[in-house]
Amino acid sequence: MDLMKWEPRRQLIRGFFDDFFDMLQSPGRFRRSWPEGGMWEPAVDVINRKNELVVKAELPGVDKKDIKISLIENNLTIHGEVKKEEEVKREDYYCRERAFGSYSRTISLPTEVDKEKINAKFKDGVLEISMPKKPEMQPREITIEAE
Repeated sequence: MDLMKWEPRRQLIRGFFDDFFDMLQSPGRFRRSWPEGGMWEPAVDVINRKNELVVKAELPGVDKKDIKISLIENNLTIHGEVKKEEEVKREDYYCRERAFGSYSRTISLPTEVDKEKINAKFKDGVLEISMPKKPEMQPREITIEAE
């Protein structure tokens, strides 16, 4: 067996780049991890349409009644809890990847919305929130008159 010189910097840098490129290939992997005692954040898409903002959030295994949505100033917050289905002893597990507990995600909206006309739907584990933009915030087309 050959002896190799230990180079901690090289191993640290290699580990950093390996994690970085893994994250690029699966962007949600690191943010969505939920270690024991940690916090899970649902993955979201924010879509800026002409007259509205749409937020889609992945909430697999969540019951509709356990979802709370609030809007304070321009910050939309989705929070709630994923509950355990049954109690199983730790030593009975062969593999455990599902997690339970509270979650929260706050999104800073890029424009003001009409708070009175917000609509939310929940289907197949996806929460969709439609928020009409305030009329003064919507783009306005200006026609140019010919002389």
